[in-house]
Amino acid sequence: MKIIDLEPGDARLTADLLPVLLELRPHLTGELFLRILAEAHGQGLRFTAAYDADGGCVGAAGWRIVVNTSSVRSLYVDDLVTAAAARSTGVGHALLAHLEQHAAAAGCTALTLESGTQRTDAHRFYFRERMAVTTFGFEKPLQPLH
Repeated sequence: MKIIDLEPGDARLTADLLPVLLELRPHLTGELFLRILAEAHGQGLRFTAAYDADGGCVGAAGWRIVVNTSSVRSLYVDDLVTAAAARSTGVGHALLAHLEQHAAAAGCTALTLESGTQRTDAHRFYFRERMAVTTFGFEKPLQPLH
């Protein structure tokens, strides 16, 4: 398996990573994804892809370094997904290990993520990866003003 950090403008973001990301984020379109990339890169969003031995993208992670008053400095994982056909083959573990290296190099004290309450298979995976439930996430839907 090969893990690659993709830079902005890399064609593999849409050609390889987006189809895998759509398994987790089916609301995305190519156009919306490009708009998000353009804005969120300035907010620190980066993407990492996992490729199998045949060169197919089998995993995707969106992440950023976050500095705030609660955790001081952490690596926050926006998206973590393994293609359905490659689940339970070590892809998620490899991506998390890669992200942990980024976190350590950036002086982070934690790697954090949020997971939908319905994603029980993902939760089992996170527990196996020695992650703990440390917070509750709350959301209030809003209507944009524009």
